[in-house]
Amino acid sequence: MLDKVKRYIADNKLFEQSDKLLVGLSGGADSMALLNVLIELKYDCFAAHCNFHLRGEESDKDQLYVEDWCNFKNIPLITVDFDTTKYAADNKISIEMAARELRYRWFERVRKDHDADYIAVGHHLNDSIETFLLNLIRGTGISGLSGIAPKNGRVVRPLLSVSREEIEEYLDGKATNFRVDSTNLEDIYTRNFVRLNLLPSLEKINPSINDAIARTSKNLSEVEKVYRHVMEKDIKVVLLDNVIDIEKLKQTISPQSVLFEILFPLGFSPSSIEDVLDSIDATPGKVFYSPSHRLIKDRISLLIDELSTNEVENRTFTINKGNTHIDLPLDMSFDVKPYPVDITKSPKYLYLDADLITYPLVLRKWQLGDWFVPFGMKGRKKLSDFFTDQKFSIKDKEDVWILVSGEDIVWVVGHRSDDRFRVTPKTKNVLVINI
Repeated sequence: MLDKVKRYIADNKLFEQSDKLLVGLSGGADSMALLNVLIELKYDCFAAHCNFHLRGEESDKDQLYVEDWCNFKNIPLITVDFDTTKYAADNKISIEMAARELRYRWFERVRKDHDADYIAVGHHLNDSIETFLLNLIRGTGISGLSGIAPKNGRVVRPLLSVSREEIEEYLDGKATNFRVDSTNLEDIYTRNFVRLNLLPSLEKINPSINDAIARTSKNLSEVEKVYRHVMEKDIKVVLLDNVIDIEKLKQTISPQSVLFEILFPLGFSPSSIEDVLDSIDATPGKVFYSPSHRLIKDRISLLIDELSTNEVENRTFTINKGNTHIDLPLDMSFDVKPYPVDITKSPKYLYLDADLITYPLVLRKWQLGDWFVPFGMKGRKKLSDFFTDQKFSIKDKEDVWILVSGEDIVWVVGHRSDDRFRVTPKTKNVLVINI
């Protein structure tokens, strides 16, 4: 394994023998193997450990193990504590994204403070394969199908040529223990689901699926170089000062690819980008939104405009009759079914009498004076009183969305529907909404 990693470092020009490396050390198999390998290859290393405090006592035991091991090996170690849950809530992002942001931001600060040249992290071949499948599922474009990059700025990944099995065999041969993150054994996270369920199913079809995906990803990485070269040239012609010239866009080899490369980094979903492409010959005035930007269809141009925080929070979103899906401000699907229907008891589902609905439906934030008739009750109730009864915090009230039909509130989304629109034995058609 040492020779394999050494060749990979050289082939990808990750760093030089004289470079100083900060190694992200979680205590898991990947990072333990990485630090061991780099030390054996005579690189100048020190370690950094993040305690995200997401697994209680288990997180603290990870830190203690790393501290003891580095002390035994006489390896300099720096540690940090994060309130990851609070950071995720404050920034309205997932726990996984919060941990990633905190980790890499801190790593870069430590790198600079200690005059290190690169940050080495323990991603391996299986991680790259899982990333390929995740990006294929999400529809992230050709760049996402190239797997994990061996080098991204100051972050390097020396183990991408070796598998998880090779790593564990290496550690076993060195009699080196490692910590096991219990959450890796749960499939509640998408990546874990891919690892624990999807890949084993694919192996039944092709026992060499990992090798096949790795080869495909490597080939696509080469293809991406050609694609990126063409896209950069076309984007320079098409885009100027946040204005996309429609006629020049049409003249490119692949207008859809050019639009994707311009709009996807701004948060526009693949389905929204397809809608934009379908509208380029339509009447001016149509507006498309991402969480941070809007795109306006003008007569000869597509105008990109960044939204302020206030604009994002105070926008309204319309759902027209026949719409089956929206992805902003929430990912919601809509389906009309004949009565009766099977009811899923979950705050993510809403069942309404479709014939009582007035379109377009509107999603908006709540306003003072709003009232509705809570499901199961006969009298109306102010939303402010409902929030108090439900012990909503100020932040909870700021985050809640309201679904409105005409002048009437249909749903305090994810919390309580309005009794006036409930499904009854007289209902003929049911509108099923799923977050």
